[in-house]
Amino acid sequence: MQHNLLSDALVTIRNADHSGKLSADIPVSRLIGEVLRLMREKGYLSGFEYRENGRGGLYRVNLSGRINSCGAILPRYAVRVRDLERAETRYLPAKDFGMLVITTPNGVLSNYQAKEANTGGKLLAYIY
Repeated sequence: MQHNLLSDALVTIRNADHSGKLSADIPVSRLIGEVLRLMREKGYLSGFEYRENGRGGLYRVNLSGRINSCGAILPRYAVRVRDLERAETRYLPAKDFGMLVITTPNGVLSNYQAKEANTGGKLLAYIY
């Protein structure tokens, strides 16, 4: 039984990547699609595509072998722009290594994009 789709999707991606698989199938949601888009832009994934399965669809995620760890941040803490540095030191292993995924009024952004847009939001996930 799935309670948190984002957490389950990130665990599936991490486990498939660590076991050496080339792809993983995860359920579809708009939030998961935005997180996958950010991961593809930063090079953690080589791509993903939507596949219909008769029950809402799946994302077929093509892995590139660059993920050390990823996971959802629960509960979803609110973070201001000036507090992003503190969140980075808490969830990422080193400076400028990995990214945080943040939902903002401007959409789902990485911590670098949120700093450029000068906007805060709620922490969703970490990826490195």
